[in-house]
Amino acid sequence: MMRYIRLHRIFIAQYLKRLMEYKVDFMLGAIGLLIAQGMQLIFLGIIFSAIPALKGWRFEEVLFIYGFSLVPKTIDHLFTDNLWMVGYRIIRKGEFDKYLTRPINTLYHVIAENFCVDAFGELLTCILLLAYSIPKLNIPFHWHTIPLFLIVSVFATLIYTSLKIMTSAISFWTKASGHITHMLYMTNDFGKYPVTIYNKAVQALITYVVPFAFTAYFPATYFLTGKNPLFCLGGTVIAGTVLFLLAIFVWNRGLRAYESAGS
Repeated sequence: MMRYIRLHRIFIAQYLKRLMEYKVDFMLGAIGLLIAQGMQLIFLGIIFSAIPALKGWRFEEVLFIYGFSLVPKTIDHLFTDNLWMVGYRIIRKGEFDKYLTRPINTLYHVIAENFCVDAFGELLTCILLLAYSIPKLNIPFHWHTIPLFLIVSVFATLIYTSLKIMTSAISFWTKASGHITHMLYMTNDFGKYPVTIYNKAVQALITYVVPFAFTAYFPATYFLTGKNPLFCLGGTVIAGTVLFLLAIFVWNRGLRAYESAGS
């Protein structure tokens, strides 16, 4: 445990050094993500300027679900962004060998090596959306609301991270799998909005196949209505746990199949 703590301090120190050296790049990245989220919200505002509700969902309710979706996405982006590089470059370039030279878990090493400050653009958007929408909604608040929010956010984050681990691990066999990660990860956009606005096929896809609906819509619906906690919250916990265990299994199997490569 002490070894992991010391290494984490080293990674943080290295990251802070890079941050000080490339402050402008980090700021531009964060602002870029903020602008990208802002453009989507402008488009959403245009839609609701023409209609009072979207299949029964008011503008503020959709904003709440959208803001909630950014909580796990931001946490995942902040701490595990280096997994993208496994699928796009690290395996193909033969750079993964360095992770095998230290007596620590390779997955931990990959994840802890990078801290993506660009995610603060998403974090700011998340805070603004929740701060705007919550006062306008009659959300039931109890003593357990905040603990449940924190717990479900962790498991929702696991859904994002687990899918990235599994798809990036495919590169242990194929040498590159970034396009697979990108294709699967982009379906999270469906989870930013009420599932009921989609057809049955899309609903089934994002609920039971690539369960991004459990990262936002279902838990957010519970906090909006206080109904169906076993499915809305329990489903997120189960999906996050199952996917994470499966991701660890796939990663370890891929690790055993790994052969060093290079350009």
